[in-house]
Amino acid sequence: MQEALASWRPAIDETIVEWLPQEIDAAYLEDFFGEPRFEYDTKGVQSALSDPIWDLLERGGKRWRAVLFLVFIEAFGEDPEAYLPYAIIPEILHNGTIIVDDVEDGATMRRGEPALHRVHGEDVALNAGNAMYFLPLKILTHNPANLSEETRLRAYDMLMYELNRTHLGQGMDICWHNESAVRISTQQYLEMSACKTGCLGRIVAQLAAIVAEQPAEIESAVATYAEQTSIAFQIGDDILDVENSLGRAGDFGKEFGNDIREGKKTLLVLHAIETADSDRATRLEEILATDENTDADISEALQILEDAGSIDYARECALELAEQARGEIHGIEDELESEAVEKLLSFTEFVVERDV
Repeated sequence: MQEALASWRPAIDETIVEWLPQEIDAAYLEDFFGEPRFEYDTKGVQSALSDPIWDLLERGGKRWRAVLFLVFIEAFGEDPEAYLPYAIIPEILHNGTIIVDDVEDGATMRRGEPALHRVHGEDVALNAGNAMYFLPLKILTHNPANLSEETRLRAYDMLMYELNRTHLGQGMDICWHNESAVRISTQQYLEMSACKTGCLGRIVAQLAAIVAEQPAEIESAVATYAEQTSIAFQIGDDILDVENSLGRAGDFGKEFGNDIREGKKTLLVLHAIETADSDRATRLEEILATDENTDADISEALQILEDAGSIDYARECALELAEQARGEIHGIEDELESEAVEKLLSFTEFVVERDV
């Protein structure tokens, strides 16, 4: 899967440029959005939309959602090149959620640089992030690959359903990290992750299955695979945030102790609160509830998580989800191209074992 990520990245970036050009002109606006009622301000659109969007996109990102879409297309026996524009739909959606999430979380860093709202202002960042929920839907309107009306309607219906669920998950997450007490269960955390992160994974898999006109049972299996893999990816992110702060991970591109500073109730936190002795559990809750923590406070919280064995616990949970995801692929592998099956299976290992 690492080879697939590397080999498809240039084509994916070129396709994003094709549909969301870095330099905006009137011809693009008219083609993409229709003729103006009066007159477009291309300079304003450039400054308030294209520039901040590309500020984030040019910082990198693994593009794994777009690559995974193409691997699914390959698995279904279709030519990935023919469906490249659809591959960037979940990638653009994901980057839009990042911009909005960072505003809502008060994040300072993203991909090794200041978060977008720190550079361009909250108003520009929020508008750009929200636009990225809708811009990729225009790809379905323009209809590359000449999908049938029925297929396009299925794709629209799926996207609306899953995007609504992402906001359900984000709502839960915001509520929890604004609360002082740690009151949620592991199952509630996993449900939040299934909505917030899992739904974007489901979009990848379902969109590929829909445009390739796969039967319902195949669509369901790959959607479950992608959801479980995405939750494992989110838990892996939580682990990396801690390990990076402890100096054991690669260049993660976020602030030291980012999740602790934001008061996030991660799976690691839930485990530590439940298993650490009462004094240390209470102290962890206090640090999470404090608006401004010192580096010493962050280090203390991280040590509580490590001493409670919460890193190992979270990794085991992620590995279990990855194993369940592989089971979904094994259940339908006779219907898929064998080379793509190997990539799908290996991807479940990548999301847990990566160090960036």
